[in-house]
Amino acid sequence: MRLTVDRVLQAPGNLQGERLRAMGVSRAADVSLEDLGRLPLISKADIWENYPFGLRVASAEDIVCVHGSSGTGGRPTLIPYTANDVQVWSRVMARALGGAGATRASTIHNGYGYGLFTGGLGVHHGGMWLGATVIPVSGGMTDRQIRLIEDLRPDILTCTPSYAIHLGEALQGKETSLKAGVFGAEPWTEEMRTQIQNLLGLKALDIYGLSEIIGPGVACESLDSEGMLNVAEDHFYVEAIDSDGNPVPDGTPGELVFTTLTKTGMPLIRYRTGDVAALADPVPGSPRTLKRMSKLKGRTDDMLVIRGVNVFPTEIEAVLLNDERVSPHYLIVEDRRNPARSELRIATEPFSDGIDTEQLEKDLVNALRERLGITCVVKVLTPGSVPRTEVGKARRLARWQSGEPPLLGL
Repeated sequence: MRLTVDRVLQAPGNLQGERLRAMGVSRAADVSLEDLGRLPLISKADIWENYPFGLRVASAEDIVCVHGSSGTGGRPTLIPYTANDVQVWSRVMARALGGAGATRASTIHNGYGYGLFTGGLGVHHGGMWLGATVIPVSGGMTDRQIRLIEDLRPDILTCTPSYAIHLGEALQGKETSLKAGVFGAEPWTEEMRTQIQNLLGLKALDIYGLSEIIGPGVACESLDSEGMLNVAEDHFYVEAIDSDGNPVPDGTPGELVFTTLTKTGMPLIRYRTGDVAALADPVPGSPRTLKRMSKLKGRTDDMLVIRGVNVFPTEIEAVLLNDERVSPHYLIVEDRRNPARSELRIATEPFSDGIDTEQLEKDLVNALRERLGITCVVKVLTPGSVPRTEVGKARRLARWQSGEPPLLGL
């Protein structure tokens, strides 16, 4: 950690360094790991305000690539990487893939998008570092993806969980060579894990990351991590805090905060991710010594407040996909047309023909009321009504403030 503190203090005009000096930290020796919780937090807004590379500490000559994520005002969130950063990324991704059972003999079918976003290239770097064969299919073009899966017989699949569902449906029950899948870039639940495993006949594992910290590989499930994700603590120190910035105990959901320990391009100290999860110690008796985190519960900025009740979209997904009559395609609509009484509307589809949709709507209303404590409006639409996503993240949430509904039938 002290190397990171040194890097930001030595970078002229660096916002993080200025904030540290303002609280009396003038050298790395002034702080220890035990002091970390009193250091200032940094947020995505700080990165935007210092666009494009105001938080960079490495020289421009040392930057070998740039990645990023969505931003505001048409400007993305850009993150500069040094050769060291790419190597760190490759190593943590190789570790993640290895934890899913990948070896030098593996073939990895990589269905994440390539480009400014980090998903595709993160898997690519990690697979090559591991010595596996990477098939850089990227997103979309499902017919070609199926042909390559059939012809090249990969054992590892990487893509978003929503696209894994799409692939599974398109394969129509065909047996494949796939043994494990590493799925991320969007929150997903245990119920969706069951759907994916049933459709594809593989072990479905979660991966977590964000470009501000490194990209995918910050944390990943392994075959022996008991449903939680191993955090790469030797590179990214993790905390979980409440809305006031105070630490929460292990097992309690909180906002994830990361400090990069080995990055040299744009190191970050106590970066607020906006992602909500719970932390835990390693599996007892396991040779792994890394802190673990739960699957994401949601985001601090996508929590819905419906008539005074806090609701995370993942809670709704858990109810929907727990019912075997429901397909994995759904859309949650926050109806704010009447400011005095907000409504939560949910559109989904039946899993198969012959299902009594009227009874299904009633059952889902009751199940959601029991889980959330509020009454929702549920519409079971004809198959194909909810938009599918072949490229990028699935659209699961929409807001309706005026005009026509986001989806016909609501």
